[in-house]
Amino acid sequence: MSIGGLHHVTAIASDAQANFDFYAGLLGLRLVKRTVNFDDPFSYHLYYGTELGAPGTILTFFAWPGAFRGRSGAGQVNATALSIPPGSLDFWRERLRSHGIAADEPMSRFDELALGFEDRDGMRIELIVAAKTDERPAWAAGPVPAEFAIRGLHSVTAWEEGYERTARMLTDVLGFRQTASAGNRFRYESENAGVGSLVDLLCTPDAAVARGGAGAVHHIAWRTADDAEQLAQHRKIAAAGLNVSPVLDRTYFKSIYFREPGGVLFEIATDPPGFTLDEPSDQLGRALRLPPWLEPMRAQIAAKLPPLVVP
Repeated sequence: MSIGGLHHVTAIASDAQANFDFYAGLLGLRLVKRTVNFDDPFSYHLYYGTELGAPGTILTFFAWPGAFRGRSGAGQVNATALSIPPGSLDFWRERLRSHGIAADEPMSRFDELALGFEDRDGMRIELIVAAKTDERPAWAAGPVPAEFAIRGLHSVTAWEEGYERTARMLTDVLGFRQTASAGNRFRYESENAGVGSLVDLLCTPDAAVARGGAGAVHHIAWRTADDAEQLAQHRKIAAAGLNVSPVLDRTYFKSIYFREPGGVLFEIATDPPGFTLDEPSDQLGRALRLPPWLEPMRAQIAAKLPPLVVP
C-alpha cells in the first residue's frame, strides 16, 4: 500500500481575484473547481491544475480576504515546486519579468534547474526542469503554449528544526526512501517514484517557528489509489503513534489528516472521484459548486463571497 506521490498543495491567499489572476493568468493553470472551504463556507476554496485537475497537478487556496502575511519558518512547507518541460526556462524568465515578478537566478539542485520567485502573497514557488521525463500532459487550451506549460507538482520543501524524526516517519511509516542530500537538504521520494513524488527536508534548527497566514502553505496532500488503500495508510499511521483524523468526505476525494513530527500538516487523499463529479469537463471552475449539505445555504454563501471574474 504505497503512497503515489503528491496529490495537492493547499495554501492561503488574501484576495481571490489576485490569486486567480496569478495562477490561472500568469502561470497558466486551469481553475478546475470554484467551491468554498467546507469548514469556513463563507470563503472560497479555489483549485487549480491541468485540464481535469489530475491528482498530482493541483494547487488549492483558501482565499481569506485581508489575511495577515504568514512567516516562513520551521514546521512548515516553505517552497512548492512545479514541473516545467526542458527548454522552457527562458520562456518563464521572460514571462515573469514581463508581469513584474522578480525571479531569482536559475540554480542547480540535485542535477535539476530551478527558477524561484514569490506570488502576490509571498508564497515561494519554484519552476523546475525535472531530471526524469514528465509525461503528464499540459493544459493545451490555457494561456501558456503547451510546449512551455506547467505539467504539475514537482516537489515541496519543508523546513524542520531537526529532520531525523520526520525522516524516520517518511521511511518507516509512509514507505519513502532517501535519494539525495546536500548540506542541510535531504531528499525523499515516495515508493511509487516519478515526477511529483518528492519532498525535501531542510534542517533549519536556528529558524523561527513558522506562522500561518497569507502566502503560507496550510497543508500538503499525498495520493492513494482508493478507499481501501487509504484505510490501510490510516492503520499504519495510527500504529506509529501519530494522531490521525477520521476519513473526511471532501466531495472530490476523501481525506485523512495528521501532523508529521516536525509539525507540517499532512493529508492523504484518494485519487477518485475527481473534479468532473458535479460538472462537465468543459465547464470546470465556471460556477460555484457546493456540497449537498451546504446547498440550502447557497444564497447566503454567494452573497458574502467577493466577485470572481473568470474570462
